[in-house]
Amino acid sequence: MGARKPTTSTPRIARRAGGTSAAARSVPEETPVALSYGGTTHAVMMASPADLDDFALGFSLTEGIVASADEIASVTVEDAGPGIDIQIRLKDAANVSFQARRRRLAGPVGCGLCGIESIDEAMRAIPVVGGGLRIGAGDVTQAVRLLAAQQPMHSDTGAVHAAGFYVPGKGIVAAREDVGRHNALDKLAGALAKAGIAGASGAVVVTSRVSVEMIQKAAAIGSSAIIAVSAPTALAIRSAEAAGMTLVALVRGDEFDIFTHPDRIEDGHNRHVA
Repeated sequence: MGARKPTTSTPRIARRAGGTSAAARSVPEETPVALSYGGTTHAVMMASPADLDDFALGFSLTEGIVASADEIASVTVEDAGPGIDIQIRLKDAANVSFQARRRRLAGPVGCGLCGIESIDEAMRAIPVVGGGLRIGAGDVTQAVRLLAAQQPMHSDTGAVHAAGFYVPGKGIVAAREDVGRHNALDKLAGALAKAGIAGASGAVVVTSRVSVEMIQKAAAIGSSAIIAVSAPTALAIRSAEAAGMTLVALVRGDEFDIFTHPDRIEDGHNRHVA
Protein backbone atom coordinates (compact mmCIF):
# COMPACT_ATOMS: atom_id res chain seq x y z
CA MET A 1 0.00 0.00 0.00
CA GLY A 2 1.06 3.57 -0.52
CA ALA A 3 2.12 5.33 2.65
CA ARG A 4 -0.50 7.63 4.14
CA LYS A 5 0.52 11.11 5.12
CA PRO A 6 0.47 11.66 8.90
CA THR A 7 -0.66 15.28 8.47
CA THR A 8 -3.00 17.17 6.18
CA SER A 9 -3.70 20.82 5.39
CA THR A 10 -7.17 22.16 6.15
CA PRO A 11 -8.77 25.57 5.60
CA ARG A 12 -9.62 27.73 8.59
CA ILE A 13 -10.65 31.23 9.54
CA ALA A 14 -7.95 32.76 11.71
CA ARG A 15 -9.18 35.35 14.19
CA ARG A 16 -6.44 37.58 15.53
CA ALA A 17 -6.17 40.99 17.20
CA GLY A 18 -6.00 42.62 13.79
CA GLY A 19 -9.16 40.91 12.50
CA THR A 20 -9.97 37.69 10.66
CA SER A 21 -8.52 36.07 7.57
CA ALA A 22 -8.80 32.87 5.57
CA ALA A 23 -5.81 30.61 6.07
CA ALA A 24 -4.71 26.97 6.06
CA ARG A 25 -3.39 24.92 8.95
CA SER A 26 -1.62 21.58 9.15
CA VAL A 27 -3.43 19.05 11.35
CA PRO A 28 -2.52 15.46 12.25
CA GLU A 29 -4.33 12.50 10.75
CA GLU A 30 -5.99 10.11 13.20
CA THR A 31 -6.46 6.68 11.66
CA PRO A 32 -7.90 3.40 13.00
CA VAL A 33 -4.99 0.96 13.03
CA ALA A 34 -5.74 -2.72 13.67
CA LEU A 35 -3.03 -4.99 15.05
CA SER A 36 -3.83 -8.49 13.88
CA TYR A 37 -2.05 -11.72 14.78
CA GLY A 38 -2.53 -14.81 12.67
CA GLY A 39 -5.38 -13.13 10.81
CA THR A 40 -7.33 -12.21 13.96
CA THR A 41 -7.59 -8.62 15.17
CA HIS A 42 -6.17 -8.23 18.67
CA ALA A 43 -6.49 -4.46 19.15
CA VAL A 44 -7.53 -1.35 17.24
CA MET A 45 -5.84 1.96 18.04
CA MET A 46 -6.46 5.48 16.81
CA ALA A 47 -2.97 6.32 15.64
CA SER A 48 -0.83 8.40 13.31
CA PRO A 49 -0.21 6.48 10.05
CA ALA A 50 3.57 6.65 10.34
CA ASP A 51 6.32 4.28 11.54
CA LEU A 52 3.83 1.40 11.50
CA ASP A 53 6.50 -1.33 11.38
CA ASP A 54 7.94 0.15 14.58
CA PHE A 55 4.42 0.24 16.03
CA ALA A 56 3.83 -3.44 15.29
CA LEU A 57 7.12 -4.52 16.83
CA GLY A 58 6.93 -2.17 19.81
CA PHE A 59 3.32 -3.05 20.67
CA SER A 60 4.14 -6.76 20.46
CA LEU A 61 7.07 -6.26 22.85
CA THR A 62 5.51 -3.90 25.39
CA GLU A 63 2.30 -5.92 25.61
CA GLY A 64 4.26 -9.12 26.25
CA ILE A 65 3.05 -10.84 23.08
CA VAL A 66 6.66 -11.57 22.14
CA ALA A 67 9.86 -11.46 24.17
CA SER A 68 12.07 -10.41 21.27
CA ALA A 69 11.86 -9.28 17.67
CA ASP A 70 13.13 -12.71 16.60
CA GLU A 71 9.73 -14.21 17.49
CA ILE A 72 7.99 -12.24 14.72
CA ALA A 73 8.02 -13.95 11.32
CA SER A 74 6.61 -11.07 9.27
CA VAL A 75 4.76 -7.74 9.43
CA THR A 76 2.52 -6.62 6.56
CA VAL A 77 0.80 -3.24 6.52
CA GLU A 78 -2.45 -3.36 4.56
CA ASP A 79 -4.81 -0.57 3.52
CA ALA A 80 -8.26 -1.33 4.92
CA GLY A 81 -10.23 1.55 3.43
CA PRO A 82 -11.03 3.87 6.34
CA GLY A 83 -8.18 2.38 8.36
CA ILE A 84 -5.02 0.29 8.30
CA ASP A 85 -4.61 -3.38 9.21
CA ILE A 86 -1.17 -4.49 10.38
CA GLN A 87 -0.94 -8.23 9.88
CA ILE A 88 1.65 -9.74 12.23
CA ARG A 89 2.68 -13.36 11.83
CA LEU A 90 4.40 -14.95 14.82
CA LYS A 91 6.81 -17.84 14.67
CA ASP A 92 5.45 -21.20 15.82
CA ALA A 93 6.40 -21.20 19.53
CA ALA A 94 5.39 -17.58 20.03
CA ASN A 95 2.09 -18.17 18.21
CA VAL A 96 1.23 -21.17 20.39
CA SER A 97 1.88 -19.09 23.52
CA PHE A 98 -0.15 -16.16 22.20
CA GLN A 99 -3.14 -18.30 21.23
CA ALA A 100 -3.14 -19.86 24.71
CA ARG A 101 -3.13 -16.38 26.20
CA ARG A 102 -6.08 -15.33 24.01
CA ARG A 103 -8.10 -18.33 25.21
CA ARG A 104 -7.38 -17.43 28.85
CA LEU A 105 -8.61 -13.87 28.33
CA ALA A 106 -11.83 -14.85 26.53
CA GLY A 107 -14.27 -14.21 29.36
CA PRO A 108 -17.94 -13.21 29.54
CA VAL A 109 -18.93 -9.82 28.14
CA GLY A 110 -21.89 -7.50 28.59
CA CYS A 111 -20.90 -5.51 31.66
CA GLY A 112 -18.02 -3.68 29.98
CA LEU A 113 -15.38 -6.09 31.30
CA CYS A 114 -13.97 -9.32 29.93
CA GLY A 115 -13.87 -11.32 33.15
CA ILE A 116 -11.47 -11.13 36.08
CA GLU A 117 -8.58 -12.22 33.87
CA SER A 118 -8.72 -8.95 31.94
CA ILE A 119 -8.47 -6.94 35.17
CA ASP A 120 -5.46 -9.01 36.18
CA GLU A 121 -4.01 -8.40 32.74
CA ALA A 122 -4.48 -4.64 33.07
CA MET A 123 -2.75 -4.75 36.46
CA ARG A 124 -0.08 -7.20 35.39
CA ALA A 125 3.10 -7.27 37.44
CA ILE A 126 5.75 -4.87 36.21
CA PRO A 127 9.23 -6.39 36.04
CA VAL A 128 11.86 -4.87 38.31
CA VAL A 129 14.25 -2.98 36.07
CA GLY A 130 17.93 -3.34 36.86
CA GLY A 131 20.85 -1.02 36.51
CA GLY A 132 19.56 1.97 38.42
CA LEU A 133 20.65 4.48 35.77
CA ARG A 134 22.14 7.60 37.38
CA ILE A 135 21.80 10.87 35.52
CA GLY A 136 22.57 14.49 36.29
CA ALA A 137 20.00 17.20 36.85
CA GLY A 138 21.31 18.78 33.66
CA ASP A 139 20.55 15.56 31.77
CA VAL A 140 16.88 15.84 32.75
CA THR A 141 16.47 19.33 31.32
CA GLN A 142 18.63 18.53 28.30
CA ALA A 143 16.62 15.40 27.50
CA VAL A 144 13.35 17.35 27.31
CA ARG A 145 14.96 20.17 25.32
CA LEU A 146 16.55 17.78 22.82
CA LEU A 147 13.32 15.83 22.37
CA ALA A 148 11.51 19.06 21.49
CA ALA A 149 13.95 19.49 18.60
CA GLN A 150 13.01 16.04 17.23
CA GLN A 151 9.25 16.57 16.91
CA PRO A 152 8.66 17.66 13.31
CA MET A 153 5.02 16.58 13.35
CA HIS A 154 4.33 18.51 16.54
CA SER A 155 6.16 21.55 15.17
CA ASP A 156 3.88 21.37 12.14
CA THR A 157 0.58 20.73 13.94
CA GLY A 158 0.99 21.35 17.69
CA ALA A 159 -1.20 18.32 18.32
CA VAL A 160 0.83 15.12 18.78
CA HIS A 161 2.80 13.38 21.52
CA ALA A 162 6.41 12.26 21.38
CA ALA A 163 8.52 9.62 23.09
CA GLY A 164 12.30 9.67 22.95
CA PHE A 165 15.24 7.75 24.36
CA TYR A 166 17.99 9.73 26.04
CA VAL A 167 21.45 8.25 26.60
CA PRO A 168 23.82 10.31 28.78
CA GLY A 169 26.67 11.65 26.68
CA LYS A 170 24.84 10.89 23.42
CA GLY A 171 21.53 12.75 23.68
CA ILE A 172 18.26 11.59 22.13
CA VAL A 173 19.20 8.53 20.08
CA ALA A 174 15.65 7.73 18.88
CA ALA A 175 12.29 9.51 18.89
CA ARG A 176 8.81 8.78 17.58
CA GLU A 177 5.58 10.82 17.40
CA ASP A 178 1.89 9.89 17.39
CA VAL A 179 -1.51 11.34 18.20
CA GLY A 180 -1.61 8.77 21.02
CA ARG A 181 0.94 8.86 23.85
CA HIS A 182 0.92 5.06 24.24
CA ASN A 183 1.39 4.66 20.50
CA ALA A 184 4.38 7.01 20.47
CA LEU A 185 6.00 4.93 23.22
CA ASP A 186 5.25 1.67 21.40
CA LYS A 187 6.79 3.07 18.22
CA LEU A 188 9.86 4.09 20.21
CA ALA A 189 10.12 0.58 21.67
CA GLY A 190 10.07 -0.86 18.16
CA ALA A 191 12.69 1.60 16.91
CA LEU A 192 15.01 0.75 19.81
CA ALA A 193 14.60 -2.99 19.25
CA LYS A 194 15.35 -2.62 15.54
CA ALA A 195 18.47 -0.56 16.26
CA GLY A 196 19.67 -2.95 18.98
CA ILE A 197 19.74 -0.17 21.61
CA ALA A 198 19.58 -1.59 25.14
CA GLY A 199 16.81 -0.11 27.27
CA ALA A 200 19.07 -0.11 30.33
CA SER A 201 21.41 2.36 28.63
CA GLY A 202 19.16 5.39 28.93
CA ALA A 203 15.94 7.09 29.98
CA VAL A 204 12.54 7.18 28.30
CA VAL A 205 11.40 10.78 27.73
CA VAL A 206 7.73 11.59 27.06
CA THR A 207 5.76 14.75 26.37
CA SER A 208 2.61 13.44 28.07
CA ARG A 209 1.35 12.62 31.52
CA VAL A 210 2.59 9.35 33.01
CA SER A 211 -0.05 6.68 33.59
CA VAL A 212 0.60 3.14 34.79
CA GLU A 213 0.60 1.91 31.17
CA MET A 214 3.52 4.21 30.41
CA ILE A 215 5.43 2.70 33.35
CA GLN A 216 4.60 -0.81 32.13
CA LYS A 217 5.85 -0.03 28.64
CA ALA A 218 9.02 1.74 29.83
CA ALA A 219 9.79 -1.29 32.01
CA ALA A 220 9.21 -3.60 29.05
CA ILE A 221 11.77 -1.56 27.13
CA GLY A 222 14.15 -2.19 30.04
CA SER A 223 14.72 1.43 31.08
CA SER A 224 15.06 2.29 34.75
CA ALA A 225 14.17 5.97 34.28
CA ILE A 226 11.29 7.90 32.77
CA ILE A 227 11.25 11.67 32.31
CA ALA A 228 7.96 13.44 31.55
CA VAL A 229 6.79 16.94 30.75
CA SER A 230 3.43 16.39 32.49
CA ALA A 231 2.37 14.89 35.81
CA PRO A 232 2.12 11.23 36.85
CA THR A 233 -0.88 9.41 38.30
CA ALA A 234 -0.76 7.97 41.83
CA LEU A 235 -0.74 4.41 40.48
CA ALA A 236 2.11 5.26 38.12
CA ILE A 237 4.16 6.55 41.06
CA ARG A 238 3.51 3.41 43.13
CA SER A 239 4.28 1.20 40.14
CA ALA A 240 7.52 3.01 39.33
CA GLU A 241 8.65 2.74 42.95
CA ALA A 242 7.95 -0.99 43.03
CA ALA A 243 9.68 -1.55 39.69
CA GLY A 244 12.82 0.30 40.77
CA MET A 245 12.24 3.00 38.17
CA THR A 246 13.21 6.64 38.62
CA LEU A 247 10.22 8.83 37.79
CA VAL A 248 10.86 12.49 37.00
CA ALA A 249 7.98 14.67 35.84
CA LEU A 250 6.70 18.23 35.39
CA VAL A 251 9.94 19.29 33.73
CA ARG A 252 9.86 23.06 33.17
CA GLY A 253 13.22 24.38 32.07
CA ASP A 254 15.64 23.69 34.92
CA GLU A 255 12.82 22.81 37.33
CA PHE A 256 11.29 19.37 37.78
CA ASP A 257 9.84 17.01 40.38
CA ILE A 258 11.35 13.64 41.32
CA PHE A 259 8.75 11.15 42.53
CA THR A 260 10.76 7.93 42.96
CA HIS A 261 14.39 7.02 43.67
CA PRO A 262 15.64 10.62 43.97
CA ASP A 263 19.14 9.46 44.92
CA ARG A 264 19.78 8.58 41.25
CA ILE A 265 19.48 12.21 40.11
CA GLU A 266 22.82 13.85 40.70
CA ASP A 267 23.39 17.61 41.03
CA GLY A 268 26.64 19.49 40.89
CA HIS A 269 25.83 21.41 44.07
CA ASN A 270 24.13 18.65 46.02
CA ARG A 271 25.00 15.18 44.82
CA HIS A 272 21.56 13.79 45.66
CA VAL A 273 18.57 15.97 44.86
CA ALA A 274 15.77 15.22 47.29
